[in-house]
Amino acid sequence: MEIEFRNINKTFGTVRANIGIHFSIPAGTIQGILGENGAGKSTLMKILSGYILPDSGEIYLDGELAKIENPADAIRYGIGMLHQDPLDFPPMKALDNFMIGKPGSLFPARREAERAFLELRDQFGFTVDPNSYVDSMTVGERQQLEILRLLWLGVRVFILDEPTTGISAQQKEKLFLTLRRLADNGNTVVFVSHKLEDVEALCDRVVVLRRGELAGQMTPPYDTDRLIEMMFGKVIKLDERLPCSATDQLVLRLQNVAIDDYRLQIRNVNLEVRCGEVIGLAGMEGSGQELLLRACAGLVRTVGGRVIVNGKDLTGKDTHSFMRHGVTFMPASRLEEGLIPGLSINEHFILTGEQKGVFIKRDKAKSYSQNKISEYSIRGFPESRVEALSGGNQQRTLLALLKEELSLILLEHPTRGLDIESTIYIWSKLKERCAKGAAILFISPDLEEILQYSDRVIVFFSGRVSPPLDATLTNVDQLGQLIGGKGWEEIFEKEQVGVSNAAQ
Repeated sequence: MEIEFRNINKTFGTVRANIGIHFSIPAGTIQGILGENGAGKSTLMKILSGYILPDSGEIYLDGELAKIENPADAIRYGIGMLHQDPLDFPPMKALDNFMIGKPGSLFPARREAERAFLELRDQFGFTVDPNSYVDSMTVGERQQLEILRLLWLGVRVFILDEPTTGISAQQKEKLFLTLRRLADNGNTVVFVSHKLEDVEALCDRVVVLRRGELAGQMTPPYDTDRLIEMMFGKVIKLDERLPCSATDQLVLRLQNVAIDDYRLQIRNVNLEVRCGEVIGLAGMEGSGQELLLRACAGLVRTVGGRVIVNGKDLTGKDTHSFMRHGVTFMPASRLEEGLIPGLSINEHFILTGEQKGVFIKRDKAKSYSQNKISEYSIRGFPESRVEALSGGNQQRTLLALLKEELSLILLEHPTRGLDIESTIYIWSKLKERCAKGAAILFISPDLEEILQYSDRVIVFFSGRVSPPLDATLTNVDQLGQLIGGKGWEEIFEKEQVGVSNAAQ
């Protein structure tokens, strides 16, 4: 299906999200939509998929004017969207989610649906179990489920909004194979991203948005510097790797820690984390790194060993005890765990701040919020509701909410949904915290990010936990091998040799 945007405009209050957007997407291609956070990418795709209406402009499908006023209209036209945060129902089974939205009788035929589910799953080589609950599935599996659902609904245009955020390298490879297959079968794929390497590896053509306007278009071979310049108006390079600023003072000590989960067990984790140190946790989603990070925040109880923070044994204590000792945790699920939909940015700063007296000083709080908005380059206002912000700006808001005096910062995907400029800026702010004595443990599916910003790296594989690896002596290929389950004997042999040499 060929898609043509004609002079699309959309405004939210004083924010001009889309300004006169005009371009075409040929049928059977993978079209990249590239841009910085807040460039208007998601807004344009939500207009195409019927989630929001444009202020003006038209969409033509195969040369015919389309009237898309809601998602049901979009589905009838054959257009479906996989959102950055999956719009599924976690307490329900995969098959129940698969059947949602299918027209028919009040009591759908489950056997027919399950047969269609299995046929489509096998056709694309997916691994989703129709009887598994969605809340037990990885992000990659939830993406597979949504693709299957859209295929069953007859979708021919697949819109994916930041689909590689929060998935592993292996899951990304699988996703790309699926998208290429969809395009080869005549479907149109619209791939929305801020990640240059993903767009260059996958897309047949790219359009770039900047501050709501069309900044340019490009076809292979891609000029990376030119794409960056179109995105930001300037060429941006990664900063040089900063040396470790760790001291001898311990912030966190894990002694023979054991954690049980219904899917896996973690045993005998021993780790010492020093002030100023950054430790990256690498592994496929569901390999145990999320469990360990949450155990260090008091959100998951350990079943063995000790968790010591700043010399205080907090084993078995609740998360408030950890917070009182300078520990903070930032989750990957922004709106489910990190922010409160319905509240403004200003109200979030009021809730997380320390209030003196009985009454809230709203003028002072608003001024503080505005300063934080400027400091973290959040595209919004103190009165903006957090659910109205783009994913990247929600992420910046979460980071801006972190308290100043912290000794241990635990982060799930700290740069999730952020463009390269924002990533560099956020890590500069986090490194400032390290210089003041805070230690950081973070999870990221981006191995380049882990090696760029970590002092040491810990790898997880099916509950196994590696000894800490020096990030300066490790490369992406080695991490990829370990994440895939290879080379574990060698790293444990090296650790034993190191312990023996130290003892001598």
